[in-house]
Amino acid sequence: MSEEHYLELCENPVQFENASSVNNVFFDEANKQVFAVRSGGATGVVVKGPDDKNSVAFRMDDKGEVKCIKFSIGNKILAVQRTPKSVDFISFIPDYPHLECSQECKMKNASILGFCWTNWNEIVFVTDQGIEFYQVLPDKRSLKLLKSQSVNVNWYMYCPETAVILLSTTAQGNVLQPFAFKSGTMSKMPKFEIELPVVPKPAKPNLTERDIAVATIYGQLYVMYLKHHSRTTDSPCAEVVLYQLPREGSYKKTNVLKLNTTGKFALNVVDNLVVVHHQSSQTSIIFDIKLREPDCALNVHQPVLPGRSIHPYRIPLTGIGYSLTGYLWYLQVKLPPTVNLLQDKGKLMDFLLRRRDCKMVILSVCAQMLNGGDKGGLPVVATVFDKLNQVYKEYLEAEQTYTVVSTSGPSRGSAARERPVRTQAVIDQSDMYTHVLSSFSEKKDTSHKFIIAVLMEYIRSLNQVQITVQHYLYELVIKMLVQHNLFYMLHQFLQYHVLSDSKPLACLLLSLESTYPPAHQLSLDMLKRLSTANDEIVEVLLSRQQVLGALRFIRSVGGHGNISARKFLDAARQTADQMLFYTIFRFFEQRNMRLRGNPSFIPGEHCEEHVVYFKQVFGEQALMKQVTV
Repeated sequence: MSEEHYLELCENPVQFENASSVNNVFFDEANKQVFAVRSGGATGVVVKGPDDKNSVAFRMDDKGEVKCIKFSIGNKILAVQRTPKSVDFISFIPDYPHLECSQECKMKNASILGFCWTNWNEIVFVTDQGIEFYQVLPDKRSLKLLKSQSVNVNWYMYCPETAVILLSTTAQGNVLQPFAFKSGTMSKMPKFEIELPVVPKPAKPNLTERDIAVATIYGQLYVMYLKHHSRTTDSPCAEVVLYQLPREGSYKKTNVLKLNTTGKFALNVVDNLVVVHHQSSQTSIIFDIKLREPDCALNVHQPVLPGRSIHPYRIPLTGIGYSLTGYLWYLQVKLPPTVNLLQDKGKLMDFLLRRRDCKMVILSVCAQMLNGGDKGGLPVVATVFDKLNQVYKEYLEAEQTYTVVSTSGPSRGSAARERPVRTQAVIDQSDMYTHVLSSFSEKKDTSHKFIIAVLMEYIRSLNQVQITVQHYLYELVIKMLVQHNLFYMLHQFLQYHVLSDSKPLACLLLSLESTYPPAHQLSLDMLKRLSTANDEIVEVLLSRQQVLGALRFIRSVGGHGNISARKFLDAARQTADQMLFYTIFRFFEQRNMRLRGNPSFIPGEHCEEHVVYFKQVFGEQALMKQVTV
């Protein structure tokens, strides 16, 4: 059996032709752009991102070796560092094309370690003596210092999603000072210390940037520390320690990811999963920090899945003299192979529900689970349904809250609420019916009792979280019960309201009358309980030529004052029972007298043909006379 790869490289990598002639290649993580710089006379620059439409190519004067180059957000301003003291700026704004300026760092004797764009016109210089926050003014060809902070810096990291810069300070480098940037403001966050491993004396461990990664996981900012233990300790295996950095309040050490081996590692975060690559074994493992261990304040995690290599990528060759090409890939998670690697269905659902493209995989898992018949076990089925419907319910509640707030308008001082995003994790009743339950209910090789039990389990799960069950699910149940002559069970389900009342369900029951005669009365009882189905009840009774029954019912609910006389007279004539027609005709004459003081029908009621018929059968003298006072 071939190895199941659950990690793969994207199909369209960023490519650089003739990579051998490129002097330097720079990667800008914030904009996901690669800069290929070629020197010689003028400096040629090619900028590529994941979308070919965003490719940019230009030339600039050769003023020395480029040490760092980045566009601001939207490719509006280009920043180029060539010396340890200054950064040059070139405007790409249409109104101010190619305007240039340069900015030296303010701190004396400081060297610029790098820079980060935090907005289209806001930039941070990170030096070995601190940070300087500037606003770029392209029209004035200058920069304005907004704020600065002095601190000894060993190295730095930047998280573009949250606009947070992490500075490594102190001799061992393990005291980290974060700064947050937003709309022209710089905020100093609480600093924290990374716990370094114990090493034999006199050696002292140092924290380097190779041991640290910064990422957003499930909407929260985390610092990930790759901790290597000494081989002399009881547990020499490496681990990844996660520290959560809230915007306000102190940091928290929240998670420990056990790698169960030693060696060189690299870290990625893909679809909120921490991916750890092990160099010597050429395998990768993934961790989901939301898969919590019960009753554990600090969550210690084992890999969700066994280690696998990344799916090989075939690079096309164009012959012996093909040009060298540089590649940059996105890493992505393939969900289908995870299904067979994670046997615990409850844990598998927890894992899949948090992934981006999960809907069809989840539905296939449900279908696969049910295809095993009784082997799947109802407890497992129930667990899966409950997990799916909890997410479904949370979305419905969020949507309802949004609708209420939108209708009433935002309260004073409160921010406008955004409409909840319907992720692929929302598996509604239509999804389950279309892709799983409908075909499952037709399986000939599965016990009908198990099929009914599964359908009822899904209905129970919906009811448990107070989601209104759609009538087509009840129809599946009733169809199975009738098909296997389980009328006693159908009667019990209706009698004890296991199947909730609805007009479509009542109509379905009516259609079953020829197969199961009591279904007619069960339908009428249901329609009466609905109280909003009076018209349907009348139509049902009239269609069965129970005209007096329909009339008695409409009188019992007080609606006889505005009912259609013609509809009842039509039905009475169709019975060919003349006395019944007389009774119904007389009833409406009395109603007319009571309402208008005149027994005659008005033209708008269109009863002329029935008046003629009454006269022919009973004589004109039988018509009720108007009482004169």
